[in-house]
Formats: sequence, structure tokens, C-alpha cells
Amino acid sequence: MHCPFCRHPDTRVVDSRAAEDGAAIRRRRTCPECGRRFTTQETVLLMVSKRSGVTEPFSREKVIAGVRRACQGRPVGEDSLAQLGQRVEESIRGTGAAEIASHEVGLAILGPLRDLDEVAYLRFASVYRSFETLADFEAEIERLRVAHGTAGEE
Repeated sequence: MHCPFCRHPDTRVVDSRAAEDGAAIRRRRTCPECGRRFTTQETVLLMVSKRSGVTEPFSREKVIAGVRRACQGRPVGEDSLAQLGQRVEESIRGTGAAEIASHEVGLAILGPLRDLDEVAYLRFASVYRSFETLADFEAEIERLRVAHGTAGEE
């Protein structure tokens, strides 16, 4: 690690601590050349592999942006979206995998979104699962009704 002040190529770690609930390591460093101290933060990059074969770093902001579109016009606040993004990231990081398929990210979104807002869930699921007919929507609505124990009621 280069010193950000004098660009000396070697620095010494003085202290290391877990940060962000164990998702990162915060290190206090010192430069033997200029004597200045600085802090670094190390995180493990979680990569997402897309259908096209491209891999890119996981982005909680990208998850939130996609869910925000599904929630447009719904009574869902920014705090709820941020919490959903955190839940999705925690569940994905909980798998322990360094690379995850974009399909798995979508699956990780569906559960928390269903709990947050069912209409937004249907919107997201219709795009994510490529609904093509009314029957696809009806089948998904029936699954929601069964989950609520309200099947057959109108």
C-alpha cells in the first residue's frame, strides 16, 4: 500500500478492525518514510455474472433503482427501499460466493419486495419472469392469495 502523502511504496498496519458488520476491514496504517497515519478500508468485491457473460461488481444502488421503478406511484418510501437493498445484499453475501448469477440477485429481490408491496412485486415479477399473458399474472396473483390464505375469496 502506497502512502497517500509521500507515495512511499510500503506502509505498516498499526490496527485492524471489522467494519460494516464484518463486511469490511478497517486498517489504521503508518508510513515509515514520512511518519503520517491514514486509514484504509478493505471490502470483498461481490461480482454479478450477467446472462451476456459479462461480470460486474454488485451494486446495492442498482438493486434499489430497479425496485424503485417497480414501486413508482406506490406508497413506498426511500427508507423502505434502502432497507430492502440492504436485505438483498446481506442475503447474497450470506451465500459466501464471490460471484453470483444475476438471476440469483433477482430471486433475492422478489421475497423482500413481496413483503414490502404486492403491486410492486407483481410489476417486478412480470418483467423479471417475462410474463407474456394474463394467465401468467393470474397465476402469480393466485400464489399471492394462497400465501395470504385468501384463495377463492373476492
